[in-house]
Amino acid sequence: MPSLLGVLVSGNIVGFEVAIGGEVSDLPGGDAVTSLVDLVVYSITTAFLVQLAYDAKSQRPVHVLAYIGPALRALVPITIMGIVVSLASGLATLAFIIPGLYVYAMFAVMEPATVIERAGFRGMARSAQLTREYRWAVLGAFILGFLCYAIPLFAGFFAAELAMAQSHLTLAIVLFTILSSIGTGFLSILTALIYARLREIKEGVGIDEIAAVFD
Repeated sequence: MPSLLGVLVSGNIVGFEVAIGGEVSDLPGGDAVTSLVDLVVYSITTAFLVQLAYDAKSQRPVHVLAYIGPALRALVPITIMGIVVSLASGLATLAFIIPGLYVYAMFAVMEPATVIERAGFRGMARSAQLTREYRWAVLGAFILGFLCYAIPLFAGFFAAELAMAQSHLTLAIVLFTILSSIGTGFLSILTALIYARLREIKEGVGIDEIAAVFD
């Protein structure tokens, strides 16, 4: 649902050819708008799925409606911190690509730290603490994760282009949303499990104990 809403919002602002076709927007600031919408979608999806991932991994009952409130409460801090991390990674990448990737790895588990621990705007500091001494390993995992994320994403772009070429806009939106959501969901769950593993290694906290937070 967040992915679908994101596509509809971006499509109505910059055009669906840009939102799901990967084209550059002619609207001033259009690409920034789509990037912001994508960030909000990713933030709320991750905030939702980290809770589901913990319950599923610990073989606890999955309560979908119970995850909505915490996800929405975490949306603003996660989105703002996501912008900060994106800018910091981008600036570091301008200097040299490795520092940019290192900055990303430092804050890689910001989202689950914010949602699970109710850390608010301290999520960045908490992520930096958890990933210390493990950032290269985290980065390696996320490089593989992004490759898995990219496959359904580009499949979504390709399927949407074919559907739009046949003037089937609704079909294009549905295909893009489903395929891109698979990649986003995979990346969100990977983030949750890396966070859980870091807490297990560094603090001796098992995933059952983390999931018990939702009780």
